Amino acid sequence: MKVIYKITYPNGKIYIGQDLTDSINYFGSANSNLIEQDFTQEQKRDFTIRKEILWESETGSKQEVNFKEIEYILLFRSNDPTIGYNRRPKFSA
Repeated sequence: MKVIYKITYPNGKIYIGQDLTDSINYFGSANSNLIEQDFTQEQKRDFTIRKEILWESETGSKQEVNFKEIEYILLFRSNDPTIGYNRRPKFSA
C-alpha cells in the first residue's frame, strides 16, 4: 500500500510525506535540524507526534504518489515555514 501521511508535532507544525510500503514505523525524512530549532532541550525529552494517513492506494504509480504528495503539501501549506517542515516545493508568499 502506498500512502501520503501528515505528521503533526507538539508545536502544531506539520510535515507531509509519502511511504511506498505503508510502514507503521516510518515517520518521514523531514530535516531534523529544522525541527530541533523549534524545541528546547527539555521539550525534546518527552513529546508526542501524530501520524495521519491522508491518502492511500494499492495500485498508484510512483508518479501518482509524487503528484499526491505535492498536492497535499500545497493544500495544507506545509511548505510555509510558519506552518510546516516541508521545504519543497519552495514556498512563495
